[in-house]
Amino acid sequence: MELLSLFITSVMPVIKVLLVLAIGLFLATESVDLLGPNARHHLNNLVFYVFLPALIGCSIAKTSTVKTLETLWFMPVNIFISCIIGSVLGCILVKITKTPPCLKGLVIACSSAANLGNMLNIILPALCEETNSPFGDSSTCSTYGESYALLSLAMQAIYVWSILYSIMRTSANSIVKENAEILSETLAEPLLVSHGISEDNIYHVDLPDEGNQRMSTFGKMKQCFMTTIRSKSLKMIFAPSTIAAIVGVIVGIVSPFRKALVVDSAPFHVIYSSIEFIGEAGIPSMTLIVGANLLKGLKGSGVKTSLIVGILIIRNILLPASGIVVVKAAMHLGLVGSYSLYQFTLLLQYAIPPAMNIGTILQMLGTGESEFSVLMLWSYVVAAFSLTLWTAFYIWLVT
Repeated sequence: MELLSLFITSVMPVIKVLLVLAIGLFLATESVDLLGPNARHHLNNLVFYVFLPALIGCSIAKTSTVKTLETLWFMPVNIFISCIIGSVLGCILVKITKTPPCLKGLVIACSSAANLGNMLNIILPALCEETNSPFGDSSTCSTYGESYALLSLAMQAIYVWSILYSIMRTSANSIVKENAEILSETLAEPLLVSHGISEDNIYHVDLPDEGNQRMSTFGKMKQCFMTTIRSKSLKMIFAPSTIAAIVGVIVGIVSPFRKALVVDSAPFHVIYSSIEFIGEAGIPSMTLIVGANLLKGLKGSGVKTSLIVGILIIRNILLPASGIVVVKAAMHLGLVGSYSLYQFTLLLQYAIPPAMNIGTILQMLGTGESEFSVLMLWSYVVAAFSLTLWTAFYIWLVT
């Protein structure tokens, strides 16, 4: 494969993202005002509750079969390993740059979560369709490439919404918690006096009888259970995207469901196609929101240069290099098959720029949107060059 052709193939998805970011930025300007704060809020809710669940559910349903689980089981493991390595590097960067508490989650997110679905879904088919493709027959290569991209998208989304969201929410709420603790300490003494409780009877407790104690214990257990069910953390672990992933696995693995919905000749395939059609709006919508938030970031985001440089080093040098070690070790242990496209995909997962759905989380939390937009802009500008180099090197490595 010629170097120029490889460069064009690698840079095209990055340019597409940058163009959509520019459109989002334009739509958010005061003269146009189609993506103002309220519009972004409503669009973000659509992404969270409708577009992403549809995209993830259909992706997993399409790729999840018993055979897929047997042959591609290492791909989710590889994604999880890349997220762990990125998170560790992000934590180190936080310590070195002395990042403010409210941005720690953002740094870890940008260091660990990659835009796997969107980028891979463009790069892999493009590489397969090249006349001198190193991955064999174009039709077979494209089929496998699409499966790899969809599975990567689904696994990454599960990580983002089940683990990364909790980290980012904790980071965003750190200052609020500190203020709440100070306020509670300040109000503790006046509240005690206002109820007329003296020091002599502070520790006096009226013990209930056995029957009331049983009722009280049952009531406490019920209250604890209901509190857990209604807690925001549990709701976000079982976010719409996570529920969609679970449903997708069930539909994909259970043969009757798959034959009724997913297969092209299925009697209810129109339902699956409609949901898939809705899901296709997810990635463009997320990208537009990030571009719109960039308007505020360009006016002054407060992101330190050292932080930007650190994330660029992690995503464009350290993670891609660590991916070579992980995948080569897996190949040596016999955990990865000999198909070169599969090996290439595992390697490429470490070199992809940050994920777009981080912006969806930040929009929901109401913090860090402008900082994330600035980081994304620099990440994708640099990725236009670094991703091309790593793609060429990875192809040489597996062929």
